[in-house]
Amino acid sequence: MTVRPRRSVLYMPGSNTRALEKAKTLAADTLILDLEDAVAPSAKAEARGFVCDAVKTGGYGRRELVIRINSLTSEWGMDDLTAAIEAGPNAILVPKVSTPFDIASVDRAMASAPQNVRIWAMMETPLAMLNAREIASAKTEHPRFECMVMGTNDLAKETGASLEGDRIAMVPWLMTCVAAARAYRLAIVDGVYNDFRNEDGCMAECTQGRLLGMDGKTLIHPGQIAPANAEFAPSDSEVSTAKDIIAAFALPENAGLGAINLNGRMVELLHCKIAQKTVAMSEAISALEASS
Repeated sequence: MTVRPRRSVLYMPGSNTRALEKAKTLAADTLILDLEDAVAPSAKAEARGFVCDAVKTGGYGRRELVIRINSLTSEWGMDDLTAAIEAGPNAILVPKVSTPFDIASVDRAMASAPQNVRIWAMMETPLAMLNAREIASAKTEHPRFECMVMGTNDLAKETGASLEGDRIAMVPWLMTCVAAARAYRLAIVDGVYNDFRNEDGCMAECTQGRLLGMDGKTLIHPGQIAPANAEFAPSDSEVSTAKDIIAAFALPENAGLGAINLNGRMVELLHCKIAQKTVAMSEAISALEASS
């Protein structure tokens, strides 16, 4: 089973060359090199050059590199997309995706790009929440579509819903997007936590995100990497239990069984599949950290 850790997905401002260089030393699983929100209009073209040069030059090890472009309806969007395709990151993150046609139009524009350059979609508009299933279903016809990224700040701005109180107002939308993503085998990453000096608060929101089924969390500060990496990684006890389940189902006397008794607990074959994913994730994280 092949899995890719996306515990910590850190936004890096594309106009800041020092930050782009510093990112090569950070323990984030994924880096989003941002040309949109983090860049002033007057610096858009310059930032595009910085980001694309950084991707081409490399030096980021096994970190996943994603370029967030500006909206294709903006004056910078198509130039961003063209340059990003030429740079060849792991993925291109498209803001303000609201319908499946947004995925289709980006995929058509990426016809010349290698298939391993994927599409990620920002889920940050009220219409995206209403169309989550349809957007996710675009995966069927556009296989380079790989991941949804929750844009909770924009959702709060557009709807008036609050991010306070354990994000209770956001939970229905978060879960709708998780269900849509899983139905079409997409990855999904939680929105940012704004109080970057509050490590306990960040950890609590990471815990919530994991309980909701997220693969990881987008971050706005390097100080948030450690909490995200810790929370979205399987614990030692989870890995140990998973290995016990896998070993039990591998015994000859359990061959072909759909459920077994393991230490007084009924364990089904579906638990074995979950266990295999847990072990695969643990091994992938170990390999990633060993190479960093």
